[in-house]
Amino acid sequence: MNQIQDTRLARMRAAFEAKLAPTELVLEDDSAAHAGHAGAASGGGHYNVRIVSLQFEGLKLVTRHRLVYDSVHDMMHKEIHALAITALAPSEV
Repeated sequence: MNQIQDTRLARMRAAFEAKLAPTELVLEDDSAAHAGHAGAASGGGHYNVRIVSLQFEGLKLVTRHRLVYDSVHDMMHKEIHALAITALAPSEV
């Protein structure tokens, strides 16, 4: 992983922690698996996130995903091309 990817992951992690106060956060850069993909050519990475947050309790999946996307809104389509999300409430773990 290079310095740009490390910095991007750190910024994403900080945004998720600040907005969602997760009890569990696993963030992975999956960009290498998408080398040659049109989105990868623009510099945007592919990421997987598993996030467990009290804020997801009682919310529908689409609302949970919206909260996750909103957390990194300023990075979407510029630095993040794709984000695979697993968003769980603590009661679901």
